[in-house]
Amino acid sequence: MNLPYYLKIGRAVDLADPKERKIYRFFEILPGAISWLTLFLVIFLSWLKPVWMAFFIIGFVIYWLCRTIYFSFHLSACYRQMRKNEKTDWLEKLKKFDENWPKIYHLIVLPMHKESLEIIREGFISLLNSDWPKEKMIVVLTCEEKGNKKAAEMIKNEFSSKFFKFLLTFHPANLPGEIAGKGANETWGAKRTKELIIDPLKIPYEKIIYSSLDADACVFPKYFSCLTYYYLTQKNPTLCSFQPVPLFINNIWQTPPISRIFAFSASFWQMMSQERPEKLITFSSHSMSFKSLVEVGFRQTNVVSDDSRIFWQCFLRYNGDYHVVPLYYPIAMDANCAPTFLKTMKNVYKQQRRWAYGVGDVPYFLFGFYKDWQRFSFRKRAENKRIPISKKFSLGFILIEGHWSWATNSIIIFLLGWLPLTLGGHEFGQSLLAHSLPVFVRNVLTCAMLGLVGSAYFNILLLPPKPPNYGSKKYFLFILEWFLLPLIMIFFTAFPALDAQTRWMLGKYMGFWPTEKFRR
Repeated sequence: MNLPYYLKIGRAVDLADPKERKIYRFFEILPGAISWLTLFLVIFLSWLKPVWMAFFIIGFVIYWLCRTIYFSFHLSACYRQMRKNEKTDWLEKLKKFDENWPKIYHLIVLPMHKESLEIIREGFISLLNSDWPKEKMIVVLTCEEKGNKKAAEMIKNEFSSKFFKFLLTFHPANLPGEIAGKGANETWGAKRTKELIIDPLKIPYEKIIYSSLDADACVFPKYFSCLTYYYLTQKNPTLCSFQPVPLFINNIWQTPPISRIFAFSASFWQMMSQERPEKLITFSSHSMSFKSLVEVGFRQTNVVSDDSRIFWQCFLRYNGDYHVVPLYYPIAMDANCAPTFLKTMKNVYKQQRRWAYGVGDVPYFLFGFYKDWQRFSFRKRAENKRIPISKKFSLGFILIEGHWSWATNSIIIFLLGWLPLTLGGHEFGQSLLAHSLPVFVRNVLTCAMLGLVGSAYFNILLLPPKPPNYGSKKYFLFILEWFLLPLIMIFFTAFPALDAQTRWMLGKYMGFWPTEKFRR
């Protein structure tokens, strides 16, 4: 299958054509340049045009309050739908909906590196406890060649006979053109499965739902039946990805406060995103048709943020006729935790930076849109299917604005309350506007802080059962921890995002950093 070469671009240096390399390089620079320019203008205009900035501040904090209210409604709606989906008997619904549902196979690929036996085994037990027939499950454990081979072999010995097919693969180190990480490892396992199991058994690709699960992922009991129902009810199921709600709760009782806050923040953001399916992009553990995975040439092995990149690969491959379906169904994973508090904080920063490094999708899709435009002359555009301009603009704006907000909003909120007063000069400092501004900003942001109360509430609702050695006071501490969020957003949200964007801007590319999995 001849795929457009630009579907496999990892960064500008992968392009042979000097002109195209410069265009792609410009797109790599763009997000970081916008963020840094924003911060520069905030400081510069606070000095040069303090009145302008005062009115900008008023508009910005009102926007932030409206955004908080808007997201709070989405969070609440997703939570209700998620609990409803957890209680639904999806197998019974499948039996009534489609008599051919037993023909669906689930291919589950779990890439592992140095995770402990305990963590991997817990995930496999959750697969066994799921309600989907095990004779229709193909499970692949793909371990890095330099990973925990002993644990992988022990998992094989215990679980290989409990599924229709089980495959253990070892991903070779230092393959040419690869960035060692989850994507490369998972692609190796998926290709080996196609070669050794799927093709010899002649299983139709469209009858296989491929699930990419993190090594620490534990599926809830009805995950695969819920997924199958959503798959079969889509008009074109092979042109969809399916996104569960990631809940980072496996070890949540063991993690330090800051790590807990960011674990739930990530979960809440994904919950809110489920309510906006037109803006949803694959993240972490997700599922899709194996047919699409094969047709797009499998996941890229030369990128860090492969979980989101697979969506953009499919989006460009199918000329925009591809979308993500929210499942409103949870899947549990580990929160960031290390043996010491300082190591945990360091890992939280690195994890946030790796997630923010997904800004590399911006040059990828912008270049893909450029090539889509370039493929057709004006005369032929009406005759050929192209990515609609509305989709290009909508998704492009959402992704760019999201990364811009990630890197700048926390810093802007911190600076705007006092920067014009400090830099605006004596004349502005004596004005009524200057005296009223701090009070107004404080009052609006105090109202926005009420959103933290809602976050703390859903935090408690989503907690797994409390271990016996934890007292009831722990719940009270979990609520109070949320009021630390404004103080740490700059250091563990904005700075990692700026770090990642600056690396792309300067061409100082990152490798894949695997999050350490630790349980006390």
